[in-house]
Amino acid sequence: MTERKLDRNPLYVQLKLILLELVHSDEFKIGDKFLTERQISERFDVSRVTANKALSSLVSEGILSIRKGIGTFVKDTSVESKFPGVLTSFTNRALAAGRKPSTILLRFEPARAVDLPARVRRNFKVSDPEEMVIVERLRLADHVPMILERHYFRSLLLPGLLSGDVIVSVYEMVTQKYRLAMSEVVETIRTVAIQSRNALLLGVPAGTPGFLMFFMPLNEKGMPIYFAEVIYRGDAYEFHNRLGPIWRSHSIDEDPGDFSMPDQRAESLPPVATSEAE
Repeated sequence: MTERKLDRNPLYVQLKLILLELVHSDEFKIGDKFLTERQISERFDVSRVTANKALSSLVSEGILSIRKGIGTFVKDTSVESKFPGVLTSFTNRALAAGRKPSTILLRFEPARAVDLPARVRRNFKVSDPEEMVIVERLRLADHVPMILERHYFRSLLLPGLLSGDVIVSVYEMVTQKYRLAMSEVVETIRTVAIQSRNALLLGVPAGTPGFLMFFMPLNEKGMPIYFAEVIYRGDAYEFHNRLGPIWRSHSIDEDPGDFSMPDQRAESLPPVATSEAE
């Protein structure tokens, strides 16, 4: 593999992309022990802090795994066999599995907190007049629909949000463009029968089993950044989660309802946008 030079803008992101290429090169196979923080620092002429940050990012995305006292190892990142996780980039997951990711933007609509569904308001504690942006996306791998996502973004924390901002990874948009740290994530997961328009969008028969996830990242002050409702095809994922502190939340016993169809958009809203990762 030809070594790439870093442009240091930002350094850890450039290093992370290089390490991702290295993971999928002939140098490493699934289950192999990966480079240590020190080896990365010496090989790519970066500080140990930068090496640690890039390594930690790949671990959080499920590309690498840490075995305490032993080292960091290359994981099996096939889209069919691993659940992506809340803070994992779907784009990176698909690329790691050798598949081409893409996104179709179904909805980008301003709203007020008072108008959000009751099922969302019970856990997403924001003031009634607060301005929001509701975003719906369909995520695909090799043009095969995989995930439906609905995000309720707070304009207070994400000012000037544009439709082009949400075509890419939401996690990277929040942490890189808006410099918001996600210190905690509240998450609820259950099974669901995919029905009606959602089944049509995901390309599965009505009644097909799926996973329904509600999650809400919090910043360092404990303020909710956004609330998300996500439907995963049941034939594409299984869950591999690491448990954290218990959160006393209300039970969510309602489905998120139908997602938008491209031909049912109001004329005042932006047109459907599609993005494909190169």
